[in-house]
Amino acid sequence: MAKNVQNGIHHAHSNPLKEALNKSRATFWSVGLFSCAVNILMLTGPLFMLQTYDRVLASRSVPTLVALFGLVAALYLFLGLFDFIRTKALSRAGYRLDVELAALAKKVWVFSSLISGGARARPINDLATLRQFLCSNGLPALFDLPWVPIYLAIVYLLHVWLGLLATAGAIIVITATFINEWITKKPIGEASAWELQDAQFAESSSRNAEAVIAMGMMGKVTSHWQALRHKALGKSQLAGGRSEFITAFTKVVRMLVQSGMLALGAYLAIYQEITPGTMIAASILGGRALAPVDLAVGNWKNFIRARQAYARLSAMLAGNADGHAPVQLPKPTGKITVSNLLKLTPSDKALPSNHSPILQGIHFKLEPGDGLGVIGPSASGKSTLARLLVGLWMPDKGTVRLDDATFDQWDRDEVGKYIGYLPQSVELLSGTIRQNIARFDTEVSDEDVIAAAQLAGVHELILNLPDGYSTDLAKGMQVLSGGQVQRIALARAVLRMPPLVVLDEPNSNLDAEGDAALCQAIEHLRKNGSCVIVMAHRPSAIAAVNKVLMLQNGRQIEFGDRDEILRKVTRPMQNASSGAASNFKVLKPSNNG
Repeated sequence: MAKNVQNGIHHAHSNPLKEALNKSRATFWSVGLFSCAVNILMLTGPLFMLQTYDRVLASRSVPTLVALFGLVAALYLFLGLFDFIRTKALSRAGYRLDVELAALAKKVWVFSSLISGGARARPINDLATLRQFLCSNGLPALFDLPWVPIYLAIVYLLHVWLGLLATAGAIIVITATFINEWITKKPIGEASAWELQDAQFAESSSRNAEAVIAMGMMGKVTSHWQALRHKALGKSQLAGGRSEFITAFTKVVRMLVQSGMLALGAYLAIYQEITPGTMIAASILGGRALAPVDLAVGNWKNFIRARQAYARLSAMLAGNADGHAPVQLPKPTGKITVSNLLKLTPSDKALPSNHSPILQGIHFKLEPGDGLGVIGPSASGKSTLARLLVGLWMPDKGTVRLDDATFDQWDRDEVGKYIGYLPQSVELLSGTIRQNIARFDTEVSDEDVIAAAQLAGVHELILNLPDGYSTDLAKGMQVLSGGQVQRIALARAVLRMPPLVVLDEPNSNLDAEGDAALCQAIEHLRKNGSCVIVMAHRPSAIAAVNKVLMLQNGRQIEFGDRDEILRKVTRPMQNASSGAASNFKVLKPSNNG
């Protein structure tokens, strides 16, 4: 994972997936022992046939037949019990793996979305793939594979020719297994990649349903989604077709070998080299020797998917921090220090000579109670700076310090309690409005939630909704306008008046009333000692700050007291019809920043 993934997620030189599987090592050993018992009990059928033909029929002894059958029935009951126990043990190991890693996988998935703008892998899906494989009948087949040579050795004890025929069949089936691996691995991997793109596009089109429908994009969007899905299905079908052919081939070989051994056994019995019971027993043993291989081939596609899922999940969960748990630092006061900040695009491995970074040479210091307005034209780096100031991204050079500590020294969940963040693109989570404002923290009181809503000037608005604070957004966000969503998200950001509050264009969807409420909230936060940073296009957003930072082309142009900087670099444009302040325009920026 990139260094944007903060500690509190995982640590260096650790592999949580491997560690979680190691905790089930005793389970896997017990499954191996039960597999040993199961495969030994699988000899019950051949031995019963051998005794029936060679002893019961020869002696015509009904009591012997009854005794043998009673013994066989008891052994089969144990066989079923042991097989059930090992299947249940693997199933519980799968669910235990999911329970132990699900929360971590979710965190890593969310953090990886910050790095790539959309996760390239779905660790939760990969975890589900591993769990399903552990719960399937494919894994027990792998535990049975070591018994193939043992069954063959028993067949050799019955007769060398029978052993050679069974060995030839085993070699053909095992060779087919390796061929199956070779011809299906690549298309299965490509199918997984296309399935991920298909799922991501379907999810994004669902989120943007209004624009898709309103602008007549449904047909084209559906066609594009179908194209992605057809590619995924095509690769999956290609792998499935190849695997199905190999599966059918191995099944034919197994049945042919079993019948061939019966025929060869009959030939040897005619010349009295073996008994009729040995003939039947050898045929059953030959089939049993090839059965695990046949079953493994039938589940090989799932095995490849599970192996690829393991590799992806292991890579995503493997840590790259310094290997130490973060120290629980004192509650921050909100002091921010930015020194010689450089940030490249997240995908850049090195800075090309002809390519400019997103941000470069940023340096300023804020004390608790300060309010900073960050202004500049579009693509000047304001949103990137916002992400750096709350620790979502880490600088490629220089430092961002909260109370003299860089964000990689803080526990992510712990420091998040003291940060309020309103991103440029606002979405509320599925749940009630109260849960969203409370950040889904069950320990947050109703008084704190209402205080945050009142601070954001949204309390009366919420009370006018159908169910007030209990309005369930999971049933659809259509009850809220863009401005209402933004103001509720502002309430979430100012919950319990955190020491650091970063607002990225907080008034982009607000009317005059919302602008006034925003200014009042910023003033109240500053009076209570919070450091408030506002990324702004409109002058009204920085009415309540005391400092201004001017950015242009990713560089710091000016930093200082608000009124002084605004006189130097900006002038508000008045809208002739409404008299509202519009965007800033740069006059003659100086270079003393």
